[in-house]
Amino acid sequence: MSQILKIAPNASLKDHTNRIRNILEDGGVIAFPTDTYYGLGVNPFNRKGIRRIFEIKSRRANKPLLVLVASEAQIDQLVQNRSQQANRLIKEFWPAPLTLIFNAVPELPDILTANTGKVAIRLPGNKWTRRLVKAVGCPLTATSANRDNEANLQTAEEVEQTFGTEIDLIIDPGPAPGGKVSTLLDTTVSPPVLIRRGAVTQQEIELSTKECILVS
Repeated sequence: MSQILKIAPNASLKDHTNRIRNILEDGGVIAFPTDTYYGLGVNPFNRKGIRRIFEIKSRRANKPLLVLVASEAQIDQLVQNRSQQANRLIKEFWPAPLTLIFNAVPELPDILTANTGKVAIRLPGNKWTRRLVKAVGCPLTATSANRDNEANLQTAEEVEQTFGTEIDLIIDPGPAPGGKVSTLLDTTVSPPVLIRRGAVTQQEIELSTKECILVS
């Protein structure tokens, strides 16, 4: 079975950082709780790791992977030509379960973006998740830790039962909160387009930005 690293929710990640970084640098896959459910994490610039996620999840190649960041500096590593609307949404909502789609920098692998030239990013509302992303020193993918089209998972034990040894490390500070999935909004067009309904509602977005958004 996969190795489970149990960490108290408020404990420092310092003693585990090198281990996690080494796994990611080698193209390994980690599982960890996000602000919704458990996700599968790799370095988004590591093609080997990205390919492994697609294999593990039995995920179709035309479905891109979303990425979590811990700071605005990490956004700039992934994004180009950010719109004013996107900046307003970031200021108004993040950190929150609101995933925004941006124009991707050319350095991001096509397999991550599914050849769309776009990348979906979220600054998670879960403080522990932000601490993890900051500690490992790079953005992390956070596609749901499940087989494609199967139920989302909330605990390390559920992830272990589903994937066995296919994942290099499961980090367990406790269960993910669950609830609604993150809202997905495309900011590369104007007005933005709601791709997936989720925890942040269309009405909340429109009230905050004072503009209507389209629904795909």
